[in-house]
Amino acid sequence: MNASDLIRPDVATMEPYTPIYPFDVLAAHLGRAPDDIIKLDANENPYGPPPRVRAALADLPYVHIYPDPESRALRTALADFTGLPTDILLAGAGADELIDLTMRLFLQPGDAIVNCPPTFGMYPFDAAISGAETISVPRHADFSLDLDAIEEAVSQQSPKLIFVASPNNPDGGWLPDAHLERLLALPIVVVLDEAYVEFAGIERSRLRWLPHCDNLIVLRTFSKWAGLAGLRVGYGAFPSALMPHLWKIKQPYNVSVAASAAAIAALQDPAYLEGHIARMAVERERLMRLLAEIPYLRRYPSVANFVLCRVAGRDAHQLKLALEQEGILVRYFDKPGLSDHIRISVGQPGHTDALIAALRRL
Repeated sequence: MNASDLIRPDVATMEPYTPIYPFDVLAAHLGRAPDDIIKLDANENPYGPPPRVRAALADLPYVHIYPDPESRALRTALADFTGLPTDILLAGAGADELIDLTMRLFLQPGDAIVNCPPTFGMYPFDAAISGAETISVPRHADFSLDLDAIEEAVSQQSPKLIFVASPNNPDGGWLPDAHLERLLALPIVVVLDEAYVEFAGIERSRLRWLPHCDNLIVLRTFSKWAGLAGLRVGYGAFPSALMPHLWKIKQPYNVSVAASAAAIAALQDPAYLEGHIARMAVERERLMRLLAEIPYLRRYPSVANFVLCRVAGRDAHQLKLALEQEGILVRYFDKPGLSDHIRISVGQPGHTDALIAALRRL
């Protein structure tokens, strides 16, 4: 018997998700030292976590003991931070795990989700793993949602979930309140991905909507604003009726002791994080101004920590490769709605200076 003959046919034919690789892998590929690379391709925080995070990791007790399966200390800290009760908060190994867990909760083979591309690629990826179908409702040219088409898809095909990011990745656009209210009026569960909300202004988060919405889920992460991408920790707020069932299907020890300690330490130093978010917001505006001066780039407005640009009159992939040779990494897109686009993460001021100088030379 050949074991591969027993693989699910849908998995055998599905397209893999394309991840961004870490410094050491990229450095080896480019033949450069990691410190010589300017990494603007994965929307990571260029300043890293607060110093007390490193101190907490250096002084971890009980690493030989399994972590708390309920992440009680972290959820208590999150309740203090968000103002929501602990009993509707769930921690995960990044928001990615919570996206997957939400799909496991609702979807059976043959069920469907609504996806609104261009957006985060994990939504159709996880749906495929669950054996579900993805109903794609493309965004308008300005990346706003096509609400009429979404309503038609929900009416005609009865999907269970819709995933919407605000700010959206890769364009950095904001979902207006009126548009979210229109989605919540549909017979569907709305999963709002707020991975980048801190850069738009934490006061704009829709977490506060949870007590009043029975079909809203809000997901957040420590990867971006808190600089913990390598530790994989996120959280979500869910309607209380879903929580008992989420506890049933969650992996028992999904948040490591290191990730939990780091997240708690980050929450204890809000001034550090807020200071760097403010710096990155200022740098985002400077980056957008400078990109507007590059004649072959057409940049879009963004409230996240990245800027999307259409490359006009030249090959976008060749531009990405040319920047790589300069030691500068950006994300290249070539898919429906994103043909000939690059996305540039907001770095430190010196990173912006080096990028703009390279773009001018090229």
